[in-house]
Amino acid sequence: MGRFDGRIAVITGAARGIGFGTATRFAEEGASVAIVDLDETAAADAAGRLPLTEGAKAVGIGADVSDAASVDAAVARVVEELDGIHILVNNAGITRDNLLFKMTEDDWDLVMGVHLKGAFLMTKAAQKHFVEQKYGKILNLSSVSALGNRGQANYSAAKMGIQGFTRTLGIELGPFGINANAIAPGFIATEMTDATAARLKMDVEEFRRLNAEANPVRRVGYPEDIAAAAAFLCSDEASYITGQTLYVDGGAKLG
Repeated sequence: MGRFDGRIAVITGAARGIGFGTATRFAEEGASVAIVDLDETAAADAAGRLPLTEGAKAVGIGADVSDAASVDAAVARVVEELDGIHILVNNAGITRDNLLFKMTEDDWDLVMGVHLKGAFLMTKAAQKHFVEQKYGKILNLSSVSALGNRGQANYSAAKMGIQGFTRTLGIELGPFGINANAIAPGFIATEMTDATAARLKMDVEEFRRLNAEANPVRRVGYPEDIAAAAAFLCSDEASYITGQTLYVDGGAKLG
């Protein structure tokens, strides 16, 4: 018996990185998985690479999470093609880093649109099904940057907003059998953080080494680390936990 046998999970931004790592873990534990990504070709390719268990299915769906019509169509496809929805992981994200005086209105709006509006729209579409069946698990991706990070006024604001959003979901949806929690990753080795190294004109391995030295466990995180926490928070073992944000950062923010 897998932890997610018979469950249907939707993960946004899951064609790569943390999203794909989480999709992989859920598939290994028995879930049918819908990978939602802006690039439908990449989503379909990622879905085809999931280690599905017997009887489980996967589908890749293209959607812009910041657009209501696109989100509604994506969730409708999930319900039709996978025959339901039990778990939603709001992972889709982008960065448009810059110091405040250089940050454009578009930089702000794009980040807010994907992170905050995207989580809002996906959750609103999914909760209709969750409330009806009196069961649902919502997991939102925040970040240690929620606590403030130079050059990330937009991203930090969005990621702290996710935490407030999560707490409110816990209050509103708890009576309907729905748990809502968040994970705030620290430095995770992904294409996104590799791109940050490139932007800073640093070698990727050196960038990772410096970030590893900045936390007590002296290593960087990987998508699998976030996936492990996600698997617990989206399981029935965590049914008495809601509205919480778990920092998965190697202890980086303890000091």
